[in-house]
Parts: sequence; C-alpha cells; structure tokens
Amino acid sequence: MTDTRRRVKVYTLNEDRQWDDRGTGHVSSGYVERLKGMSLLVRAESDGSLLLESKINPNTAYQKQQDTLIVWSEAENYDLALSFQEKAGCDEIWEKICQVQGKDPSVDITQDLVDESEEERFDDMSSPGLELPSCELSRLEEIAELVASSLPSPLRREKLALALENEGYIKKLLELFHVCEDLENIEGLHHLYEIIKGIFLLNRTALFEVMFSEECIMDVIGCLEYDPTLSQPRKHREFLTKTAKFKEVIPISDPELKQKIHQTYRVQYIQDMVLPTPSVFEENMLSTLHSFIFFNKVEIVGMLQEDEKFLTDLFAQLTDEATDEEKRQELVNFLKEFCAFSQTLQPQNRDAFFKTLSNMGILPALEVILGMDDTQVRSAATDIFSYLVEYNPSMVREFVMQEAQQNDDDILLINLIIEHMICDTDPELGGAVQLMGLLRTLVDPENMLATANKTEKTEFLGFFYKHCMHVLTAPLLANTTEDKPSKDDFQTAQLLALVLELLTFCVEHHTYHIKNYIINKDILRRVLVLMASKHAFLALCALRFKRKIIGLKDEFYNRYIMKSFLFEPVVKAFLNNGSRYNLMNSAIIEMFEFIRVEDIKSLTAHVIENYWKALEDVDYVQTFKGLKLRFEQQRERQDNPKLDSMRSILRNHRYRRDARTLEDEEEMWFNTDEDDMEDGEAVVSPSDKTKNDDDIMDPISKFMERKKLKESEEKEVLLKTNLSGGRQSPSFKLSLSSGTKTNLSSQSSAASLPGSPGSPGSPGSPGSPGSVPKSTSQTAAITTKGGLVGLVDYPDDDEDDDEDEDKEDTLPLSKKAKFES
Repeated sequence: MTDTRRRVKVYTLNEDRQWDDRGTGHVSSGYVERLKGMSLLVRAESDGSLLLESKINPNTAYQKQQDTLIVWSEAENYDLALSFQEKAGCDEIWEKICQVQGKDPSVDITQDLVDESEEERFDDMSSPGLELPSCELSRLEEIAELVASSLPSPLRREKLALALENEGYIKKLLELFHVCEDLENIEGLHHLYEIIKGIFLLNRTALFEVMFSEECIMDVIGCLEYDPTLSQPRKHREFLTKTAKFKEVIPISDPELKQKIHQTYRVQYIQDMVLPTPSVFEENMLSTLHSFIFFNKVEIVGMLQEDEKFLTDLFAQLTDEATDEEKRQELVNFLKEFCAFSQTLQPQNRDAFFKTLSNMGILPALEVILGMDDTQVRSAATDIFSYLVEYNPSMVREFVMQEAQQNDDDILLINLIIEHMICDTDPELGGAVQLMGLLRTLVDPENMLATANKTEKTEFLGFFYKHCMHVLTAPLLANTTEDKPSKDDFQTAQLLALVLELLTFCVEHHTYHIKNYIINKDILRRVLVLMASKHAFLALCALRFKRKIIGLKDEFYNRYIMKSFLFEPVVKAFLNNGSRYNLMNSAIIEMFEFIRVEDIKSLTAHVIENYWKALEDVDYVQTFKGLKLRFEQQRERQDNPKLDSMRSILRNHRYRRDARTLEDEEEMWFNTDEDDMEDGEAVVSPSDKTKNDDDIMDPISKFMERKKLKESEEKEVLLKTNLSGGRQSPSFKLSLSSGTKTNLSSQSSAASLPGSPGSPGSPGSPGSPGSVPKSTSQTAAITTKGGLVGLVDYPDDDEDDDEDEDKEDTLPLSKKAKFES
C-alpha cells in the first residue's frame, strides 16, 4: 500500500460554491497515453477505483495553499482540490506539476495564458515585472485604475499579485486608509474600496494571508465600508467589535485555536455581508476565498477534537444537573455548530469525531436536553440528533435498545423523539417533518446490519414494536374512536398524515412485525375512519395505506379486510365523491383495477358479493364490470368442477409438451386442409390417440345437456347477494335486485365471449382474436353457437394458455365442429 505521504482527499467545488468530498485515495503522477501527457491519478483506498485522472496542462493555474492543499480549475466553474495528509506528499506532487509547467517549485501559483492575445504576450515578455505607483494619497486614483485594468488579463493579474506581495503594498495601503479617515477624505476612501475589492478578485492565497492577519483584517473591513454606490458608509467594524461577542462556553486554552476561530468568523462575515454579491464574471474569482474558509473550519474541528480536556469539560457540564438553563443552552448551541463544522472533515476523520462524541456520552446528554421545556434548546438538540442519525443510525439503535433494559418506555430517547413530533406546536409542523424523517431512517431495514451472531433488523424491530409503536399510533387511535375523526382541524390532519406516512413505510418494509400489529390492534379499520375527513390529503393518506396493504397480495391481510368489511369506508367515499373527476376518484378506481388485473380472487368475490349493487352503475370505466366478469368466471369454475378438470386435461394433453412437439403438432393442425379429413374425425395430436375419445368428450356432452335444460327453465341467471347487518356485514345494505342480468344467449352467426369492453384480458374486448361487435349483455359469461359451447377464459390461466385459447377461437367453424363432434 502507498505510504501516507501520498494519501489525499479529492474535493470539487459545487454550484453553491461549497466543496464536495469525492473520496479518499492515494495520488501519483505519470504519463497517460489516452490524455497524451503527464497526469495526476488518484485511486480510492477502499477498492482501487479511479477517483481522479487529470492531465497537468501547461497553461492551467495551480495553487498551493496552507502547505497541504493544491487547488486548480479544470474548466469554467469546475474547481478541484487535493488535500494531503502530510506536507511532504504535497511538496512532491507540487514539484511534479512545476516540472511539467517549467515553474520554480518555490512559487505557490502557476498561471493560465489561454486568454492572452499574442500582442499582450509580447508586451508582457518585454516587461518582466509590473511597476506599481508609489503608495501616496495623491496617486490612489492611479492605483485603482491599474488594479481595475489588470483584472481582465490573467497574466497581468499574476504580475500585479506578485508586485503587491513583494513590496508589502497592502500594509502601505492600509496606512493610507487611516490617513483618509482622519482627514475625512471621502474620495480617497472610495478609491481604497475599489483597490481592496480588486485585490480580493486577484484570488491569491498569499494576499489573503496578509489581509486576514490579526493586524490587518479590521482595516480591510474598514476599507470595504466605503462603497461609492452608497450614500452613507456601513458600520461593519462597529458590529464586529461591539455587537458580535465571542463567547467561550468552555475556556479555550490554545491561543492559536482561538485566533483561528476569530479569523474564520471575520472572513465568513466579509464573504457573506461585506463584499458585494459577485457578478457572474467575478464569482469564480473568489474560489480561493471559499477554500480559505472551508479549510479553516477543517483545522478548527481537528484542533478541538484533539483537545481532550475541552471535550471532557463540555460533556461534564452538559450532563451536570447543577448547570443552569442559560449555560446549558449555550453549550448545546456550541455543540450544534461543532457538529456542523464536522461535515467538512474527511470520512475517516469524521468517523473518529463522532466516535469521540459517542464515547463522551452525547446520546445520554441529548436525552436530558430533549426532556427540557425550552423549545430553542430542544430544536438545537434535534439538529445534533439528526447529525448522529445520518452519520451512523446503527449507533443510535444500539443505544436505545441498551437503554430499554434500564428505563421505562416513557423516557426512552426514541419515544422522546416521537413525542416531540406529536406535540410540535409549529402550525406547519416543520419540526415534526424533520423528526419523522429521522424515525424513518432509524426503522429502515436497508441500513441495518446483519452479522453471523445477530441480526439488527430482527432485534431492533422487535424492540420498536414492543416499546415504541404504541406511542407513534396513540394520536391515530385517539382520533378514530367513532365513525369519523373526532378532531379534524388542519394541524391534527397534518400530524396524522405524517403518522400514516411512517406506517405506510413500515407496511412496505417490515413484513410480519407490522402485519401482526395491524391485525391484532385493528389498525386498518381505525385508519379508514380518516376517509371521512374533510381534508382530502388525509383521506388520500388513509387510502394509500390500504392500497399498500392490498399491493402485498397477502392472504392474511385479505382475510382480515374481508372479515371486518374494510371496503365499506372506501366504497362510501367513492359514492360520496360522486361524479367528480379528482385524485380521490382515480385512486379508488386504481385500487379496484389492481385487484382485477392481479386477479386477487378472495377480494374480487368479497367486493362483488357485498358491494356490486352500489357499483354496477359505474360505466365510465370498465373496472367494476371487469371485476364482475372475474367473479362470474370463478363461480363458473366452482359450479362446474368437471368442466374445470376437462380444461386442465385438454391443456395438459394438447399444450403441455416440449416446445418442439408443440410447434410441429400445431403446424399440422393449422395446415391440414378440411377436405383432407374424413367427416366426423376428431383431429387430435398423435400422442393423444391412445386416449379414448369418448372418455374425453363425455363430460362436455353432459355439461351441454345440463346447460340446455337450465336455459329452458330460466330466462335469466340471477345473482342474489344480501348484506346482513352487524359486525359481520357492512353497515349500509346493498341488496341485488332481480334485474341483475347474466344472460345465456344463443347466436349462430358468431362465437364471442362478451366481457367488459376495453377491459384488459377480456376475451371479447376489441383487438382480441375472434372478437366481434357486441349488442348483447356485457355481463354474459357463456354464449352458445350452433350447439357448441365456447370455454370461458379463466383468470388464473397463464398468458401462454390465453394465447392458445385465442388461437382456438379463431379456427374455422368446420374444424371446431370436427373436433367436438
């Protein structure tokens, strides 16, 4: 493995001018054939994959910052940085870059010449350096013009920056600033503003180190107060010295750390408040300023983390009962900012950071804080908790499971989180939404670990459903004791929608844990009470919860739904919605369509037997008629088991053979000319000729005789389904009249199986082979033709059988007659 000298972190600058961590690896330099030149290569230390492959372009400006950083721009608005673990490694790579570009390694920047015209290059080559005017009050205007004229040209910017560095020019300018302020020379102060702003746009680390030094930074801010576009100067220095106060909640003994904190705050203030919003052309010129702040924060976190006494004192005071409320609030706010700064660390350093906080007892400390009444403190504690959950949810889960062995359910950390979510006083429930997201992360099996000795998913979910789920569902159960929500205000509806969202997530991911809870606690019935809410979004959340359950196609859930008649609230909501074409209408129809398409037999029978009368008039979609057809096909199979077994025999013997035999025999079947067959000869496959034809056809003949007898005795087939009251039936009664029609019609002109027009899979739907225009009842299950009976298309047949049966329906009538004679 490559030594630690070459260990680097790769960063890229995103659109928000923030540095994104792209991974940790080891850097090397070498010739890359594809890029036709020497290149920087970074391979990930985890799997050896290529994190970076960047050609060292002779004209690209590279900057070396703070001894361990190399920063450059690959293209417009695409900045890269390598952060080295050791200074020696940074120096080695810097020498390679300077060697390719022909630069002296002692410089800390190389310069892009792409934008320079030939004339400019000739002029610049003839004048080796840029001569600055003497730093005098009378020449401030000339200096400002020189700075402004140098900014468009990269090479002139480079020469100007070198001149400013070598002559100590910035300190001389700041001395003039004091003179102008004393003389109240407003014109001179305006020129100084333009000069200092231009120096910022030079984007040079060496200049920033001078400007942001302890002795210069306040004067630099002073220069930037005198914006010529403003009628009155700003008072930034007054704010920083009098209003902004540095609080040491825990005394910091390291003077270097303290100075770094002051510097970072002031530079951040300059970037956010003092400098004018950069134009599109200027924004990229401030990339070094962003980098300066970013890496300062990294350094601060590292120095604090190494100060063991500081962290020990911090957590001791956080958990000390004697600490007053104001002090604890300051400590929590500091810890929140400390965690926010940690996001700039490299992954291995961030791991060590959070492990240190965990060992110090951050989770017990948060438990104490979340039990306080101060909402601001609780809010800060929630933010800290979110950092921990996002970083390592397994660490949080392990803590709460250990805690459950010692404490009551009421004071468990995870239950405190749930209670704060439920009791959020914000009308928009901003805090509740954040907490719900954290709970979702904690109960997500996708980020749970599994080892040889234990499974985190099994252990934690068992704990959660035993100790926490009753707290989460408490507001739902309390609000659904009647036939409609007892409280239906907007904030309550929002809260219940959040609870339902989390429960729906559990249904999808927790299998038997949530199934047992829903069935044992009758949760679905209580959820469906919310279908009567005046808030459409809440009713839709309840419907989505049921749809997720039905989508599992689990017979345990299906039996529970049927036993408790849990389609009743859905049908009521559908009828109450009327003919309005809205999301509620579409969502309910989609649920029934899913039942039909997936052929969930138990639910199909339950819906038709109990709710058909209420739904039979809905004809703007074919969903319910399609369900009725499915139901009739199921009943037909139950009433005629011999017909069902006959179909199985025919399928097994005619179609259930290997593919080659199937193709040969079907080819023979369709290619045989009618004239070549003897009258009355049944055309069957050679492998079936050993079977007695009478044995095969006898059940069909008997079935035909029974059907004809039934036709002569009855004019209509009546479906009678009565709903009785009580717990075993819906509370509203839908009795089917004798007008429900299922006809057996006899037509000699065409063989068709009427189904729901346009419904997928219906044998008589448009586009199906053998379909013809229909004027007969759409609910007929069987039609007769010249004494022949067409077999209905059973829903449980696979697609291959459906295709084979369609082929059979399209056969010439003479061939069918011969087969069934």
